[in-house]
Parts: sequence; structure tokens; C-alpha cells
Amino acid sequence: MDTEKVYDFLKIGLTEGEAKVYLALAKLGTTTVGPIVKEAGVAYSNVYDILNRLLKKGIVSYIIKSRTKYFQAASPSNLMEYLEKKEQEVLTQKSKLKELMPKLDSLMAATDSPEAEVFVGKKGLKTGYLKFLKQDEEEEKELLFFYLHEEDYAEESDIFYMGLKNMLVKIPMRGISNLACEDSVFMKYMIKKGEKFSIRLVDFPIPGNIEVCGDKIMIVSWKPLVGILIHSKSVADNTRDYFNKVWETAKK
Repeated sequence: MDTEKVYDFLKIGLTEGEAKVYLALAKLGTTTVGPIVKEAGVAYSNVYDILNRLLKKGIVSYIIKSRTKYFQAASPSNLMEYLEKKEQEVLTQKSKLKELMPKLDSLMAATDSPEAEVFVGKKGLKTGYLKFLKQDEEEEKELLFFYLHEEDYAEESDIFYMGLKNMLVKIPMRGISNLACEDSVFMKYMIKKGEKFSIRLVDFPIPGNIEVCGDKIMIVSWKPLVGILIHSKSVADNTRDYFNKVWETAKK
């Protein structure tokens, strides 16, 4: 069996078994089941099911001689007709899906089903942040963050966030950090370049490295390096309310 030809058939909508059987029939001509099984390399227990599917698709036919079925591949024009019909079905389904999408979006927006993803290492964390920072085109959301600047990961953290600076400078941001954050290279850059950036430093405990934007929350541990991205409107709203209360306290 020519595997490249099988692959070509797979691309136009036939399963691997269907492609093998059709090609076997194209090569053998009118034949019984036995030679089909041998030529196609499919299990005898599966061949009738495959042939029935091809019969329904109109690309295989059969005749009966002496009470025995002889199968044959339909002409290429039948195959083209099948593909055109399938193409029309796909177009109809796409049209119906477009009509349903606004309703599906509304239904999903009405439910708050928390989702969480874990990202490990620098590459993983960057992937997490790209998801976290993705903004809806029609709405610009504010990013709020708690950040603990600590010596054992300060340099690693600064290098990582500097790698995202081109995205971060475009987003409205407010942050609360400890006093050690004055030494952060990244924070100095944001204070200088970020027109929408504001930070307040405090000398009292804050909950850790937590960020909220829209309906998403990012929690980061630098030792070991792990990020947790949570998508939940209720959790995001509670985190945002807590941040704003601490923000008001921090200005005093």
C-alpha cells in the first residue's frame, strides 16, 4: 500500500482504514472481501464496517454474484461529489456556529468557573504572563500587583520583568511593594518610562507576589520558580477589593 496516497486521502476526510480500503479497491477492481483485507492491511473484523461507511459515502458500490458480494471503488467523480457535499456541510456548520457564538459567549460569561494553570521555570512563567497580560481589544484593564522584592531572587526577577517591559509599559498599573523595591532595576525603569504606572512602598507585611488584571490572577513563587494563573471573576474581584483597601492605607 502506498502510504503517501493514504495520507492524501486522509487529508480530504477519509479515515486511515477507509483510505486503505478505497485504494485497495481502486487497485484490485471488482473483488470480494478476502483480497481487500490482504491488500489494504486492515483487520477482517473491521473491513465490513469500513465498507459500509464507504458505501454510505457513495464512493464504493457492490454487485452480487452467486450470493457473494463483490465490491468496487466508485469513479473519481463520485469522490469529488462526496467532497463537495462535505464542503457544503462544513460551510453550513460554520454559518450556524457564527450565529450561535454570541449566545455561547453570553452563556459562558454568566458563569464563573474557576480555571487554574501552573507554569514552571522561566519559559513556563513567560508563557503564563503572556496569557495573563492578554487584553481584550475593546477594553483596557488595569493591572494591580503586590510585589515582595527580596535579595535572593531580586536580580532574577528584574531580568525577567525587563523582558516583558514592552508589554507592561502599555498597561495601566498600580502596585504595592516593600521598601526594598527601591533598589529594583525594573521598578526604576517603570517609574521612569511607564506613564500609566504608579507604586506605593510600605513597611508593613503584604501577601506576596500576586497580580490581578480583569478576571485573572497571577501568583508567583521565585524559589522555586512557579507561576499559578487563576481565571475566576469572584477571586479577581475579591483580590482587587483587598488591594484597593491596602492602597488607601499605603498612602497614609
